[in-house]
Amino acid sequence: MKTVPMIPHLPRGLVLASSLLVVLAGCASTPAPTQQMAVAEAAVQHASTNSTNENAAAELRIAVDKLTSARQAVLNNEYERAQQLAEQAEVDAQVAELHAQSERSRKAAQESQEAARALREEINRKTPR
Repeated sequence: MKTVPMIPHLPRGLVLASSLLVVLAGCASTPAPTQQMAVAEAAVQHASTNSTNENAAAELRIAVDKLTSARQAVLNNEYERAQQLAEQAEVDAQVAELHAQSERSRKAAQESQEAARALREEINRKTPR
């Protein structure tokens, strides 16, 4: 029977411990991204308002789709992919909210300009020349 020669300058216990660490590292898996999933769920839920649906529907749809893909990745034990998708869903939900807010601001500015124009016209009609 052939034996594997030991490395002479390393104690047998150190070699065994090192081998065990390598095996354990290989068996260790990425944990499920439960915290990031919860954050992404909250971000998408927070972004899902009537205003966002009206003013940033495409951006919100992207966030929802990525969150759905992240959920599926968790079910498939693809935790790294789920983590990445959940992070992307969170950011996309924030983008949707910001886009909706920007659109609301643009509409409010447009309404203010229209009101100012109407007021100027009214003043000009009443002012004798």
